[in-house]
Amino acid sequence: MTVVPITSPDLDAAEVSWFAALCSDDYQFLGVPDGDLRSSWAHCSNIVKEAEKQGFRNILCPSSYQVGQDTLSFVSGCAPITDKINLLAAVRCGEMQPIMLARTLATLDHMLEGRLTVNIISSDFPGQKEPSPYRYQRSREVVEILKQAWTQDEINYEGEVYNFKGLTTDPVRPYQTGGPLLYFGGYSPDALELCGQHCDVYLMWPEKKEELAGRMKAVNAVAEKYDRTLDYGLRVHMIVRDTEAEAKEYAEYIVSKLDDEQGTAIRERALDAKSLGVSHQAKNRDNADDFGYIEPNLWTGVGRARSGCGAALVGSTDQVMSKIEEYQKMGMRAFIFSGYPHLEEAKHFGARILPNLKTCSLPEAYGRVPASTPETPLGVGVRR
Repeated sequence: MTVVPITSPDLDAAEVSWFAALCSDDYQFLGVPDGDLRSSWAHCSNIVKEAEKQGFRNILCPSSYQVGQDTLSFVSGCAPITDKINLLAAVRCGEMQPIMLARTLATLDHMLEGRLTVNIISSDFPGQKEPSPYRYQRSREVVEILKQAWTQDEINYEGEVYNFKGLTTDPVRPYQTGGPLLYFGGYSPDALELCGQHCDVYLMWPEKKEELAGRMKAVNAVAEKYDRTLDYGLRVHMIVRDTEAEAKEYAEYIVSKLDDEQGTAIRERALDAKSLGVSHQAKNRDNADDFGYIEPNLWTGVGRARSGCGAALVGSTDQVMSKIEEYQKMGMRAFIFSGYPHLEEAKHFGARILPNLKTCSLPEAYGRVPASTPETPLGVGVRR
């Protein structure tokens, strides 16, 4: 299968990211709680510091209502303990009033000196069940208000959910020109429309390569309507060892104590447990072979004990490098990896794979971090 790259042409470097397990999602054995790996500030901030030490360029800080750390508070706490790695903060649209959110994110961006990126989420809130079109309309309005707040002196907005008139925005300008990059994942037509019009990086969960290619082409068709170019990314777990046999042995080891009823309870506690994306991850497990593999080196066993991203790349250094290179040839240059336990697996990946990859920071590649001059105050500008 050949897939023509449909993103920006500079594909020789990738933004390689890790995952801060803020949502009680760190285990030695999947589905078996471990007090030492709980989502505490101490443990999760150690993951961030280790990821920076290993050379990862960004780290996803997820969000959950039921469990774990508060995302934006956690990101702010990481500002003084890091100086290189970007932080990808997951934000549920509608959870915070959008103008307040614009100010909060702008403040974080200054604290991080331009190292903030934002993952836009459109899920339900506890006790609510909204139709998909409404949730994505709400997210659209939040994103459009963020853009006004970050690039204009006054907010004037009339929408189905939010209405504002004549509100001044000083001092809501972020550190980055036009504001942080917006990362987004979603499979429905409403999701693709929002991403193609307003977001920067389209994130996918692991599937067969031909299915990933189809999703890239679908959202690219939307982006073309708005004369925009997207970047593409893959969120996938990682088990890399010196040999394939060692990697597969470790994959079986981490699920060796998993009780299927406990795994189901973990999957269903997430508010997006019935989403279209999650259903595709479940379909992967149904279609996998007897050992849980949906295609060579792509193992669906992780999804037995978590909602959302439910598969891992499992293999030797050469095999995992080959898979990443295949994804890059398809047009991806953003990768969000993780592994169990997250601290130890960051070291395995850092030792075996990162030295072989040319990496980049996408905000730098986009020219978002501005030079401050007397004529151009820091952070003032218009996004592409």
